[in-house]
Amino acid sequence: MNQPVPLNDLIRQNEIIRDDLVAAARSVIESGWYILGKQGARFEAAFAEYCGVAHAIGVASGTDAIELALRAAGVGRDDGVATVANAGFYTSTAIHTIGARPLYVDVGPLHTMSVEALRQMLARETPRAVVVTHLYGRLAEIEEIVALCRPAGIAVIEDCAQAHGASRGGRKAGSFADIGCFSFYPTKNLGALGDAGAITTSDAATASRLRELRQYGWSGKYQVSRAGGANSRLDEMQAALLLAKLPYLEQWNEERRRIARRYAAEIQHPHVECPSDFGSTNIAHLFVVQSDDRDGLRKHLQARSIGSDIHYPIPDHLQPAYAAPKADDLGMTERLAKRILTLPCFNGMRDEEIRAVIEAVNAW
Repeated sequence: MNQPVPLNDLIRQNEIIRDDLVAAARSVIESGWYILGKQGARFEAAFAEYCGVAHAIGVASGTDAIELALRAAGVGRDDGVATVANAGFYTSTAIHTIGARPLYVDVGPLHTMSVEALRQMLARETPRAVVVTHLYGRLAEIEEIVALCRPAGIAVIEDCAQAHGASRGGRKAGSFADIGCFSFYPTKNLGALGDAGAITTSDAATASRLRELRQYGWSGKYQVSRAGGANSRLDEMQAALLLAKLPYLEQWNEERRRIARRYAAEIQHPHVECPSDFGSTNIAHLFVVQSDDRDGLRKHLQARSIGSDIHYPIPDHLQPAYAAPKADDLGMTERLAKRILTLPCFNGMRDEEIRAVIEAVNAW
């Protein structure tokens, strides 16, 4: 194949349901109501039902979702928040914004928080909250983490930004812990046509706090009753577009899984390690391989016009903008950051493109 293979192509997915999206946009334009209206309420109800929770609260972005979730959980200045350091600094941004302290926990070989590493941390200190990232579309060992934290009164927050629809035992991401946080950034499996996010919970009091926090801390119009409020509302346009997309999410997830399973079966290179677990617990948001010569592989793919990226090259505790925090051994986190490479895996990907990626990797 001579044509380039992009890392992603958002136009293809949107073209499939173009009429639905145009109708959704038109309905908002003609309504004359653009913030916290009927479309937002409808999407929140539909997304809560999809996730199997009582409440979904729309917000402006996934990072806002994490910040507001931390505030709703009572996290404040100088409180410790346990999280991982391999997920792009988004949770760390929220922690620093509050003035809390990130407490980094190492990951296991599947890129998600190591239960044993968390257990060792909890033997020494008690964070106010733990943020568990379901990375690349794969559920973390969330049930075990909740079981560790709940007896100690530690809030558990799921970062579901890359795991819309991943499930285990009939429960979906965002329903296992106290609070779930979602990003609908355009590249996500359920993506808006701009920034958007949501927070899920089955606790009515937590949902009430979150609704206040997303709108200045208001308990009523112009009455600020809760500190730490923000201007972070899911607008009607994005809500309507997401509502149009939500019915397609399951088939889109399965399409990504089919691509990922094919890669796992047909990429046969002694120096390329592929993930292989693409059942219900993994929605294949990203297909991330490992290699000791990651940069060499990436250059080879670039020469063949195959898109790739690194999610994520710099662990949070090594980012130059912040002084390195005290951290446990993060050996697996640092090792993986040097080995990982993301291959194209997106909705609307053509068979010849999938074949081109496989052939290019095997020819390296």
